[in-house]
Amino acid sequence: MRKGTGQSPTGRRALSAARLLGALWTSPNTLAGLLAGLAGMPMGARPRWSGRDFAWVFHHWPWGPGGAVTLGMVILHTGATLDVPCHTYEHRAGRCRHPRISLRDHERAHVFQYLVLGPLFLPVYLLCGGVSVRNPFERAADRYALQGRGWWP
Repeated sequence: MRKGTGQSPTGRRALSAARLLGALWTSPNTLAGLLAGLAGMPMGARPRWSGRDFAWVFHHWPWGPGGAVTLGMVILHTGATLDVPCHTYEHRAGRCRHPRISLRDHERAHVFQYLVLGPLFLPVYLLCGGVSVRNPFERAADRYALQGRGWWP
């Protein structure tokens, strides 16, 4: 085990292999995200690879009401940085009081969810309620942003 990582070399290789398989599995979603990001570039969208988020992040994406949307390994963000506080879905719905969470952490959870479900993510996500507090994928992403774990519904 390498000092300070808490993970053996075998564990790191297994995680890398799982991420690679997940990246291949979700590549149709990632392609859609890249095309949407590229479409926004003439209007100011700027891409940057984020190893921390395991995704391409397009900042200043020109469409949408504000915030971010994830497609595969692409995060389309209307602002300048993902490091902004936001409320959880449950907090906004008045169900509870949570501290603000990081938009970056919330969207990273969706990247992980895409790596597992690949092209099935969007249909399953929509069947679970879409963008709403009822959706277990949104609540799991909020939980991950609150606690640093538990990104799977």
